[in-house]
Amino acid sequence: MQHLYIVGAGGFGREVYSWLQDLPEAERNWTLGGFLDDNPDALRGFNYEKGVVGSIVDCTPRSSDLFVCGIGAVGPKRASCQPLLDKGAHFMTLVHSSVIIGVNVKLGAGVVLCPGVVLTCDIEVGEMAMINCNSTVGHDAQVGAWSTVSAHCDLTGNTRLGAESFMGSGARIIPGKAVGAGSVVGAGSVVIRSVGDGKKVFGNPARVFG
Repeated sequence: MQHLYIVGAGGFGREVYSWLQDLPEAERNWTLGGFLDDNPDALRGFNYEKGVVGSIVDCTPRSSDLFVCGIGAVGPKRASCQPLLDKGAHFMTLVHSSVIIGVNVKLGAGVVLCPGVVLTCDIEVGEMAMINCNSTVGHDAQVGAWSTVSAHCDLTGNTRLGAESFMGSGARIIPGKAVGAGSVVGAGSVVIRSVGDGKKVFGNPARVFG
């Protein structure tokens, strides 16, 4: 049986801990080993049966180890998980039991889909991407690797979110528009024009900021 470790013991890591309890394979295919975090006191004041059992930076993955990403922010997620991948770590794809997935949906390794997510059809979600609670992705859409989609977002049909991009809570991309790699879409923003790489946009309609 594999030992599963949550990378990151912050707020999103604690949410991932909760979603893992709902998986039918919990304690059948793997057993939860605890959290990995470079702050050994990350869970101080919280009541979790499995605590911080080691640091991320010092972790040497074993063949019997399995990992899941518990970091939502794009930069820290890449900085913490990429070194583990380079050491041969295997990240599970976490799909909560309430997620709806249509036909021809491709999920990359290490993807995390939280409760209430809907992926309609003919969608690609890149490796290590995260889609948070009650967000939807429409037909023919692409979600880039390492990107993060916050709660209650809407990527409508034929949209594209570039790699390592971030969508704040309640943001929306209208049909046919694209957000470039490394970009940020602020909370509540509505993208009505395509956004280039590395841009920060906010508002309704979304405009480039800074």
